[in-house]
Amino acid sequence: MLELFQQIFTPANVLFMLKGLQMTVMIAVLATILSIFFGTILALIRTYSSGKWKWAGTLVAVYTEFFRCTPNLLWILWIYFTVKGNKVGVSVFAITLFTSAVMAEIFRGGLNSIPKGQFEGAQSQGFSFFQTLWHIILPQTYKKVIPALLSQVITIIKDTSFLKMVDVAEFMRNCAVVLGSIYDVRGMMMLFAFEALCYFTICFALSCVVRGYQKTIVTG
Repeated sequence: MLELFQQIFTPANVLFMLKGLQMTVMIAVLATILSIFFGTILALIRTYSSGKWKWAGTLVAVYTEFFRCTPNLLWILWIYFTVKGNKVGVSVFAITLFTSAVMAEIFRGGLNSIPKGQFEGAQSQGFSFFQTLWHIILPQTYKKVIPALLSQVITIIKDTSFLKMVDVAEFMRNCAVVLGSIYDVRGMMMLFAFEALCYFTICFALSCVVRGYQKTIVTG
């Protein structure tokens, strides 16, 4: 068993797989930042558009519902075969396109939970609409949606494994390359356990950080 372990987890194999993990984290971080940015904008448009701008809210609603009700893998494949460019850039774009719709609904829920009196109070103090959003509404919204946001970030990290289908050198793809040289079922199980452990470590560490942040907010 030890011999099999040493055969699989050679320094070269481990370094190769960890490079894939580094790529996974980089893509997940970029997609998360972009998804939060665009998701916030989409949520604001859908929540507060009215009058002659009501069409914008309808357009955002169509976008969010369309992407939320279709598989992420479908869009990764579609964009990969239709958009030319750097594989990493295209991958980030594909994940962001899908995840922004999910983030938009998370933030919209947070925005709708803010009492209307917050706007009235801000206006009485001379705040404009956009100043009220920036200084009062959005900070409260982000605090309220932290648990749901964390859940989606973890989903993004796991969804990067879909990029194996388009030959992006992320963690699952590099592990699959190593797997191709293993012909023992026990060795395959070892490698699968290693993959699971790496994903668990990252996602659980992220969960602990966010829980610690939430406790700081409550006690602070």
